[in-house]
This record gives sequence, C-alpha cells and structure tokens, in this order.
Amino acid sequence: MKVGIVGAGMVGSTAGYALALLGIASEIVLVDLNTTLAIAQAEDIAHAVPFGSASVIRAGGYADLAGAGVVILAAGVGQKPGETRLQLLGRNTEVFRKIVGEVLTSAPDTILLVAANPVDVMTYVATRLSGLPPHRVIGSGTILDTARFRSLLAGHLGVSPQAVHAYVLGEHGDSEVLAWSNVHVGAITLLDFAEQMGRPITGDLRAEMDANIRNAAYRIIAGKGSTYYGIGAGLARLIRAIANDQRDVFSVSVLTPAIAGVDTVVGSIPRVIGARGVIADILPDLDEAEYAALNRSVAMLKDLCDQVGL
Repeated sequence: MKVGIVGAGMVGSTAGYALALLGIASEIVLVDLNTTLAIAQAEDIAHAVPFGSASVIRAGGYADLAGAGVVILAAGVGQKPGETRLQLLGRNTEVFRKIVGEVLTSAPDTILLVAANPVDVMTYVATRLSGLPPHRVIGSGTILDTARFRSLLAGHLGVSPQAVHAYVLGEHGDSEVLAWSNVHVGAITLLDFAEQMGRPITGDLRAEMDANIRNAAYRIIAGKGSTYYGIGAGLARLIRAIANDQRDVFSVSVLTPAIAGVDTVVGSIPRVIGARGVIADILPDLDEAEYAALNRSVAMLKDLCDQVGL
C-alpha cells in the first residue's frame, strides 16, 4: 500500500519511520510546507530501510499522493501564548481547509488518518471539510491512551500487554474515560484474573494508574518537548490493519451518530478497522459512573465542534 503523510514533523516522520522499518507500506510520501524538512526526513528514514524492509520513502508534493490508500494528516500549528483553545482550533481549521482539498484532489479514494491535535475536533473538521463518509476519516483518538492502560495493567499483573483487553474511551485528553468495568485478561475478567495471580486491583492502584495515564503526555512533554514514538507506532498499526484488511479492534475517534446519549459527535469507542476504514462501532457495556463520564466527555467535544462552526 502507498501511504502519504502530510506534515513531516516529529509525529509524521516517526510514523513514516515505523511504517518503513516494519515494511507495512510499499511506498511512503512525505509532504510538508517546509520542503527541506520533508526531503531531510525522507532521506534519513531511507537510510534505515535496508535494515528492516524494502519500503520506498521519498518527499513530494500533493500530486505525488495519487494512489495513496491512506493519508496521515499530521500537520498543524502550535498554540501561541495567550491564545485560547478555540482560537487555536480556528487556525488549525484553516490549515486543514487547505490541506484536505489538496489531498483529495490527488487521492480521492484515500482514507484520511488524523493525527493533529486536538485530534477529536480535528477529526470532525476533516470529516466536514472533506465530505467523505465518516468511516473514511479516522482520528487516532485514544489508541495511545489505551496502549498505556494495557501496559500498566500488564506490568502489575505480570503478563504481556497483548493479553490485556482494555480500552480508554471518549476524548483524547483530560476527560478520557478508563473503562475498568469491562477489562478482560485472557478469557476472564480483570478482577478474577488479578485474584488468581495474587495481584489485587485496589482503589489506590486504580487511582494511581488513572493519574499516570492522564498525565503521561504532560510528563513526556516536560521532559523532551513532545510525544511521538507511541503515536507513530500506533498510526503504523492502524495502517497495517487497513492494508491487510485485518478487521482489528481499536479505540479511534470518528464522527458517530450517537455515543453515550450524545448525538452526532466525535469521540473514541472500540471500532473494527479494515480495508474500508471503520467497518463497525462496538458499544461497550459500562457501569453507571463510566457511562456518565463518557457522556460528559463527548458532550464537551460536541460543544467544541459546534463552536468551530462548520
């Protein structure tokens, strides 16, 4: 599969690196307003390819996206001092207004994979601007938060993260919801598994993990300026599911008819991902508190989307 990446900064280039090294994409095209950056990133990644795959990676313009099965949208502007979140959204909406049209002119049949923050609202913006059906505009959503959740649980239980089935729902941000009530490990519930392993799930442990997951990005940004390895790998994993029509389940953000009692809203819930994009939405059973928290999370996102005004 040919993959385009618009935005050759740390997130876009790391996604390109993961795609190339794992051999998920046959061809990768980096597009950036800063052509010098795109060329440099492509050349650097190309020097790593012989160690892992036969992928071809190069820099190009929008016309070079023709035939791309997936295009990652990783471009955007940073928040200025004193700028409100809504003002930032307005500026990023204008960036997307230029990008989305250019992408679809060259690759009208592509799936858009949104990685620009705030990812949920930018997924809404990309959907509205593109006119594509929602199943073809996928925000990375809470895939990274979910990976963090599974990793922490696996570490506590002494098992592989791949054995843990757990999801973070709603916003990719402070209002996200850890769905503790439906976590399973192997074939049994979290609490049963933890009891059998002699590693109980206490209230203090839950609170500690919740804080750890919510604050992970803040810690990483404080330490090195930005996060990119985790989301780069996550984007590559989503593209592998699309390229191979694997129909795997991921917690991604898509414009959805209804989530937790809120109509026409973006937000992450588990979804089946295959060659056509989102094939099905999976609505998990939640306890009363989790459902209420998810309702608040997506209601906040709907309000932000309404303020964008598309």
